[in-house]
Amino acid sequence: QVQLVESGGGLVQAGGSLRLSCAASGRTFSNYPMGWFRQAPGKEREVVATIGGWSGSITYYRDSVKGRFTISRDNAKNTVYLQMNSLKPEDTAVYYCAADPAKGVKSIVYWGQGTQVTVSS
Repeated sequence: QVQLVESGGGLVQAGGSLRLSCAASGRTFSNYPMGWFRQAPGKEREVVATIGGWSGSITYYRDSVKGRFTISRDNAKNTVYLQMNSLKPEDTAVYYCAADPAKGVKSIVYWGQGTQVTVSS
């Protein structure tokens, strides 16, 4: 079992920044690749960024967030972060963290409860 709890969402003006955190407990966190996903109203859940296990040297970003978002992990704190800069209204969504993101949205077992990010124009 892996339990994931997100925090750090909120309301911010366009151009602002937020840092999301995902605290993990349960099985060995450092082994797991981790990912951030988001889901806007009426849209499918989509991957935002992923980070490999252990050192987290391998990362992936969807094109629309490249250069603005940074994913990182602190294995000593069992936490993965998503630093979001230069936020845009189209970034508004519920953000979820997940373990083993490569499984795909429909097969991922471990999800957090989600945190709302709202970007006003």
